[in-house]
Amino acid sequence: MLEITTTHMQSQPVGEAEIAALAAGLDGDLLRAGEADYDSARAVWNGMIDRHPALIVRCRSAQDVQRAVRFASAHSLRLSVRGSGHNVAGTAVNDDGLVIDLSQMKQIQVDAQARTARAQPGVNWGELDRATQAYGLATPGGVVSDTGIAGLTLGGGLGWLRNKYGLSCDNLISVEIVTADGQLITASADEHPDLYWALRGGGGAFGIVTTFEYQLHPVGPDVFVAFCFHDGNNARELLRFYRDFIATAPDEISTFAVLAHIPASEHFPAEHHGQLTLLFQACYAGDVADGERALQPLRDVATPLIDMSSAMPFVELQTLWDEEYPRGDLRYYWRSTYLKALSDEAINRLVALIAEAPSPLTTLDIWAMGGALSRVAPDATAFAHRDAAITIGVESNWADPADDEVNMTWARHVTQALEPFSTGGQYLNFPGFFDEGEATLRQVYGVNYDRVMAVKAQYDPQHLFPMK
Repeated sequence: MLEITTTHMQSQPVGEAEIAALAAGLDGDLLRAGEADYDSARAVWNGMIDRHPALIVRCRSAQDVQRAVRFASAHSLRLSVRGSGHNVAGTAVNDDGLVIDLSQMKQIQVDAQARTARAQPGVNWGELDRATQAYGLATPGGVVSDTGIAGLTLGGGLGWLRNKYGLSCDNLISVEIVTADGQLITASADEHPDLYWALRGGGGAFGIVTTFEYQLHPVGPDVFVAFCFHDGNNARELLRFYRDFIATAPDEISTFAVLAHIPASEHFPAEHHGQLTLLFQACYAGDVADGERALQPLRDVATPLIDMSSAMPFVELQTLWDEEYPRGDLRYYWRSTYLKALSDEAINRLVALIAEAPSPLTTLDIWAMGGALSRVAPDATAFAHRDAAITIGVESNWADPADDEVNMTWARHVTQALEPFSTGGQYLNFPGFFDEGEATLRQVYGVNYDRVMAVKAQYDPQHLFPMK
């Protein structure tokens, strides 16, 4: 007998014969503590997360997912779903329950004529971009290549193309999904439209997506990128300029400003290591020459400390921050809030807050919203926060486990300090550790909360798939 935790957080024995039958029916592998690959399968991107599932089903097909879901449902087992393992909240794994690991499911099919792509949930954005860029196409993804397509898309998906082509979830045409009863169905505008609605920004608590179908758009292969570090002592004045710049920027420009300290990396001059900076980052989704002209003001507003702006392949843009966000080597606690506007008072508060950050690796990311993503009705998808002017990403990053509490406390303080300027919402992909429970979900779903919960009750009445 193996003791496994249930959905009600109670321990329950499961017979060895049943476990053996599950393993025998898989195309993939069933892993237990002490077996080869168990430790690598339970490891995720966030170095804070160190959990030990009772069983890990490493799936290789949708049929494996069905078998695993039916097994979990039959025994009411505590369940987590792991795509690429990149989600910062660590919900991809659990202690003493069952993990359904999709990281080996990496098939990608591109239809260049129809401008669509189908990809399995173990794919990350770097892999999908390379496949679609072979045809000069892309779909809106994230800003780090190691980020998985599954979690980012289901949570909304902010990335380099958001103002031109919308969020990742806005470009989701259909999914194949295993529901809580173990059925494999298609959800789209025509089939199970309520489920399709919920999956676009509502997260992964409605089933396990085994295939994502995306709309593709002409992008690149080269794009012009602004990547300009300014003196952080001038951050207040520069952010007021940034506010005016984004107010009139065309849809081709997706940008964010980052309050940070310059990393101690060989890529940056040693004399600037550790210096407070305001980084302007932007991608122009269009002609390279037009992009260079359009983004020049971000470089000319002041004499930059470092200007790494250039034309580059779109796939290279996706990797610019990979080195600063290593898998497993750092500890991450990220929260978020949406701002009504980037007012002078909010700017002053942000600059003061970054000065209090306990870790030099921490950043405050100021994502400009607008363009295509803002022209989608708030109730058209589960992602409701279409009218926010700014998304603030509170990215608390550090290395020493002894510093866990001080860094998490600072991040919580930031969101509290920004409440006077906030819409009251937050981004599902930057939820902390869902510290406030139900209140976090209400902030994430906003006006769509009741409808999201109704879809959840319809497709997963036993709450096999956790909301948080």
